[in-house]
Amino acid sequence: MPSAYYIYTVYNKTITFSLTVKHTGNREGQEIVQLYIRDVKSSLSRPVKELKRFKKVKLMPGEEKIVSLSIDKEVLSFFDAERHEWICEPGKFETIIAASAMDIKDVLKFELK
Repeated sequence: MPSAYYIYTVYNKTITFSLTVKHTGNREGQEIVQLYIRDVKSSLSRPVKELKRFKKVKLMPGEEKIVSLSIDKEVLSFFDAERHEWICEPGKFETIIAASAMDIKDVLKFELK
């Protein structure tokens, strides 16, 4: 995923992250675009980043494709074992766009109110 730009749009409580992926290699290839979420301050201990969406894209040399990944409130929720229910807390979140868990391309911040 050597080249990308990001747009995120909120539609009726759904956030869509769109990016352009450009293949700069000489042969046909594939890229897996991954979207991780990090809850900056949760009332419960949460993983540093959680894989929420991914999409595999096949690209020819020099080809560009727009990849869109959407999340909603349910994706930001976690199970509270004491309450026995799913909770979605307001607060600050980070969306991590990556080619792999270790190959982070960008971090976008948003706040859930």
